[in-house]
Amino acid sequence: MATLPSERWGLIESADWWKAGQVLRQQTMGAATEVMLDAASVQPGSRVLDVAAGTGDQTLMAARRVGPMGYVLAVDTSASMLNVAAEAARKEGLTNIETRVMSAESLGLDVDSFDAVICRIALHHFPQALTEMRRVVKAGGKVAVIVCSALEKNPYHGIVFGIVQRSGNIPPPVPGETWMYALGDPGALEGLYRRAGFLNVSVQALPIQQRFPSIAEPIRTMRNSAGYLRELISRLNEAERERAWVEIAEQLRRFEGPNGLEIPGEVLIGVGTK
Repeated sequence: MATLPSERWGLIESADWWKAGQVLRQQTMGAATEVMLDAASVQPGSRVLDVAAGTGDQTLMAARRVGPMGYVLAVDTSASMLNVAAEAARKEGLTNIETRVMSAESLGLDVDSFDAVICRIALHHFPQALTEMRRVVKAGGKVAVIVCSALEKNPYHGIVFGIVQRSGNIPPPVPGETWMYALGDPGALEGLYRRAGFLNVSVQALPIQQRFPSIAEPIRTMRNSAGYLRELISRLNEAERERAWVEIAEQLRRFEGPNGLEIPGEVLIGVGTK
């Protein structure tokens, strides 16, 4: 039986994997995260809720923005991942961050209690949680998210998913299935915001780029993946897996250049006002 998202991310090994990938995530998602924080109007003194904060990369970025007079609450279902976030905050001397184990779909928080709510690459797990995010943000406050754009615009995963699905004769996810590219259509994200009752909804596409020194590095990262990719690859037998890795490496070579591997991608940034 496949591991449910809340169970998978609760594993200590998942937290360790996310912690190890912090530098790569910052290089890939740092600029997009700044755009999300801008969209949410996160500023000095703001009270910010970070939903499904994970190991807290974006939590720390928000905390630096809001300053000592502000406050950031990072919530997640995984205590082990929040422990990583809390440790990072302590090391940086940030005292304006609090962490709590909490489900995005049932936020045990007062209505109208935050100036802004953010959520990075997690909304696909619980799309209906936008209603809860709207409940806890103040009137006139904003909820901003980052989600993955369409799979075909993200070859880092697109190549792998295509090869693995073909190799194992695995059908693609069905509409409504929870997976990281479920909200890749801008219309899907915009519609989700509008159904949740938001005003002034906008969705913008933003390019990202993943950089690696060589082919070996993304292959190693993928092999050690803790998410959907790992589950997908586990459905292949050993011979199929090895053939798939060879083909994946061959297809990734088209992104090689003088500075190593540069793989383009795209995310969507959505925002709405209560």
